[in-house]
Amino acid sequence: MNVVVYCGSNYGTDPAFAEAATALGTWIGASGNRLVYGGSSVGCMGLVARACLAAGGEVYGVEPHFFIEQGVAQMDLTRLYDVQTMSERKAKMIELGDAFVALPGGVGTMEEITEVMVRVHLELDVRDRCFLLNVDGFYDPFVQLLDSMVEKRFLSEAELAKFRFPRTVAELTAELAGLEALPL
Repeated sequence: MNVVVYCGSNYGTDPAFAEAATALGTWIGASGNRLVYGGSSVGCMGLVARACLAAGGEVYGVEPHFFIEQGVAQMDLTRLYDVQTMSERKAKMIELGDAFVALPGGVGTMEEITEVMVRVHLELDVRDRCFLLNVDGFYDPFVQLLDSMVEKRFLSEAELAKFRFPRTVAELTAELAGLEALPL
């Protein structure tokens, strides 16, 4: 299974974010799954990729050319897709993915995972394999916003239930392992 991971090009202020990126990357590699991510060597992005590689996993990075020119790409990947734009990056990552995970991150991470959420909502190609790892309650304010959308009838309870918010890497990986038995 190709696990797409969206995460920050920084580490954030909580050491638990970096620990989660490392633990998830290690699990992806050790479990025989493949990591698909944004291709950078910096921040949590670099941690998840290096951990997956160190655990013997395959890693597919999708990096816009301007980031490659800036020297931030992780160059020792199984494969690095060189794309022109951020939109092409998102599309390629979705094309390659079977399950989608957002670690704590910034606006880029939110943009990427919310596109996946829209695809789940519209019942397009990504099904309900959308996870936001809620490390130390990072996504609690977003959950509150989604609850408000349900309350105001912009989103149904059934639709909200398709988005998963595990609080630990162990909870996340248990859910991902359960997906491996399902047809893609």
